[in-house]
Amino acid sequence: MKVYTLTVFEKDGTKLMDENFEAQNDDDAKKIGQNMLEDKGYAEYTHRCVSQSGYMVLFHR
Repeated sequence: MKVYTLTVFEKDGTKLMDENFEAQNDDDAKKIGQNMLEDKGYAEYTHRCVSQSGYMVLFHR
């Protein structure tokens, strides 16, 4: 399992969420991240999901 970090920002740059989670691969991480965003109501906020190696698997501005 790989560790990914999902971060959500306000328009002024304030962090609203910064959570780690595990996934088998980048595709699974993207799905898990999208589900987390929808569940918490952050889907339309600026967000990013990155792997431990710094690869961005999800981004919305």
